[in-house]
Amino acid sequence: MIYDNTQRIAVTEETFVYHSVLMIEVVEMNDDQLQAISPIDGRYLEKSTHLRQYFSESALMRYRVLTEIKWLIFLSEYKDLNQIPVLSKDIKESLENIIEQFSIDDAKAIKTIENQTNHDVKSIEYFLQEKINRLPDGKNLIPFIHFGCTSEDINNISYALMLKDAIELQVKEFNLLISTLRNQSHLWADDTMLSRTHGQAATPTTMGKEFANFVYRLNQQIKTLETIEYRAKMNGAVGNFNAHKIAYPDINWTDLSEQFIKSIGLTNNPYTTQIEPHDWMAELFHSLIRINNICLDLSKDIWMYISLGYFHQTIKSSEVGSSTMPH
Repeated sequence: MIYDNTQRIAVTEETFVYHSVLMIEVVEMNDDQLQAISPIDGRYLEKSTHLRQYFSESALMRYRVLTEIKWLIFLSEYKDLNQIPVLSKDIKESLENIIEQFSIDDAKAIKTIENQTNHDVKSIEYFLQEKINRLPDGKNLIPFIHFGCTSEDINNISYALMLKDAIELQVKEFNLLISTLRNQSHLWADDTMLSRTHGQAATPTTMGKEFANFVYRLNQQIKTLETIEYRAKMNGAVGNFNAHKIAYPDINWTDLSEQFIKSIGLTNNPYTTQIEPHDWMAELFHSLIRINNICLDLSKDIWMYISLGYFHQTIKSSEVGSSTMPH
């Protein structure tokens, strides 16, 4: 960062472009990247590669595997479900390892199964049957994989967990951006300049105060984002526990389902049809829209400060700003 009395400030990538909190190596250009349909994981893969662990198809498979196994372990610990074998510590660890050690080879195996089933969630179930059948007495657990579940039970929980995990990372990134802006607002607290209204010069302000505006706005929206509840359901084909009640009529499945949803860090939605309605997702995405709009305002203001000569961009000798204008 360079500052002098002429108020020409070098805007460097290190100052204003936030880098992910994850330590990620620079991604080499490859053929898949060049043939990607979306620029998100094509042209901009270097900046989005850390999102693959949340939003790729293999990530969705892993979250589905997690949901199926967590549900199986949860049911095994409920004493009134006496037909489900009690799991030893070693078996539980082996089941957890299926989640923790989930690999791209596992994802490929699931896709191979799906070539036959033509059903993505059923392929997860068959994949787990193969894995669990290799465990000591694992064959006794196989009938209880996917017990009482419709595909949406697995899917809605998986999507909720992947969003929850990704947003936790994103909040860290937002907070680091806020911290950077706060530091700059303190640094520039006494640097006066003409403010602008209707595109014209107005009364004085300070650069620090203008940046503090964005610190406050972002803080308010991050607080709202963090209050959103990630809702999910585990109540069967049409949301009424029909299969559950036929198999075990004396169990309070409403309470048991809520306990499970809470145990994996989500909020239970007790009233649904076959699908969880995803109202909370709309709330989440609208919150992100507001945050992105604030960041857009910040970018526009910095663009304006560059055009006014308050900031200047760092020139890199190897980069080209125009294909026709050398100046």
